[in-house]
Amino acid sequence: MKGVHPLGLEPRRDPLVYVPEGLRPDRPAPLLLALHGAGGDAAGGLALLRRIADQYNIVVLSPASRGSTWDAIRESYGPDVGVINRSLQEVFDLVAIDPSMVGIGGFSDGASYALGLGLANGGLFRRIVAFSPGFIPPAPRSGEPAMFISHGTGDTVLPISSTSRRVVPALEREGYEVVYREFDGPHTVPAGVAEEAASWLNWHQRV
Repeated sequence: MKGVHPLGLEPRRDPLVYVPEGLRPDRPAPLLLALHGAGGDAAGGLALLRRIADQYNIVVLSPASRGSTWDAIRESYGPDVGVINRSLQEVFDLVAIDPSMVGIGGFSDGASYALGLGLANGGLFRRIVAFSPGFIPPAPRSGEPAMFISHGTGDTVLPISSTSRRVVPALEREGYEVVYREFDGPHTVPAGVAEEAASWLNWHQRV
């Protein structure tokens, strides 16, 4: 099972899973849950991390929000969590996944949602990658996931002064391990930042 596959769980906005061509079927694989930004879809979430997936042989699961963005961004956690839970179970059934190498990441609203879900499920998600988040949706927290957060100093969509420059210090005060990168640019994910995040994950298929 290689390439992009719909999971067939939803009649609309079905989740996608991507299995890199170079993946060794005889070894458990890393898994990254990729969350799109506002107005995006599963294909967009996958596109964000596909190059990283190919380079590091990471399975990528990309669900889609039920509405125009993730539920907890506007209200509270709800149906999107259910879709994500069922998607994860489906991928665990389809592909041998290394439970020590499971992470969650996203861009913009997807980054905010990744922080919220990742911090609430730190026993499952050991790593969180948040590109240009806005805030952390509240939820009870568990585990001690490590985080990579990036943000452009010229971001006019989610200005850095009211977002990451508040979020990161708060997380550090609470004792979380955070790698934080600011870059000179707008609301985007530069290739160099994505590459640094992939290197930070430090994932490889175990021999």
